[in-house]
Amino acid sequence: MRIRRALVALTIGAVSVAAAAATPARADDHGSSTGCEWEAQGADDFSAVARLASAGKNGYSKKDTAAEEIKEIPAGQAAAVNVAGGTIQVHVHVITSSSGAGNVSSGRIAQQISVLNSGFGATGWSYSLASVDVTANDSWYGMGPGTAAEAQAKAALRRGSADDLNLYTANPGGGLLGWATFPSSYAGNPSKDGVVLLNSSLPGGSAAPYNLGDTATHEVGHWLGLYHTFQGGCAKRGGDLVEDTPPEKSPAYDCVARDSCRGGGLDPIHNYMDYTDDACIDHFTAGQDARMDEQFSFYRFGK
Repeated sequence: MRIRRALVALTIGAVSVAAAAATPARADDHGSSTGCEWEAQGADDFSAVARLASAGKNGYSKKDTAAEEIKEIPAGQAAAVNVAGGTIQVHVHVITSSSGAGNVSSGRIAQQISVLNSGFGATGWSYSLASVDVTANDSWYGMGPGTAAEAQAKAALRRGSADDLNLYTANPGGGLLGWATFPSSYAGNPSKDGVVLLNSSLPGGSAAPYNLGDTATHEVGHWLGLYHTFQGGCAKRGGDLVEDTPPEKSPAYDCVARDSCRGGGLDPIHNYMDYTDDACIDHFTAGQDARMDEQFSFYRFGK
């Protein structure tokens, strides 16, 4: 991959992050005919859940019931390299049913890469499509986070090293739009690394209002080391470990201005790492950019 090098060494202290309090879903949400599903419980190395469409929007719901865990760069350890952006090679794995349902056209894949480049453009990171493969497998097609099907699919299909992005499109079900692994997870389980996306969340898909391609932007943000903007709620310490994102009590689902943490400033509802509609989210902050550089440098570059 082509990498830009920063002019300063990267050092980040170890931080203990308190998990945000979970909000349990109603028992009758799970498996109901209304499509109301709670988010999948993320394993330690998952983004803890990807984004779901909010209640009342085409039958999807979004409920955060999982905490996120991520290892921080040990205090006093500077990154061996100083990466401040570059071109990431992307391997796309299209998983379909045995009948071919869920296939994604080359045009939509190209549009998704374009959306990623637009979303990350100001950060110095860009994305280049390196390969596309299509696999028909009913079990893998319906895989969920942490399942045996997911492990099998990734073990068979994943390409490249820690600094290559593997995107898997499938049909997880339950309203789940996607999930990602964090940078610090790679060393312990390389084959698990990557981002899984609901195929209909890609540009032109049917998962409105989450069908403009920014589920991938959000999940790749996790893959580069970002928390949700609402991580830690209104807590003065912890949070998303980024100084320039205002604290946010809970996920925002609609593009309506609010201030959920008194004195903290307006909630970052337009940030890619919140849960608002694709049409509402449009930026990463400078602090998020710096964190992605730090995490990539320490955990991914050259690994």
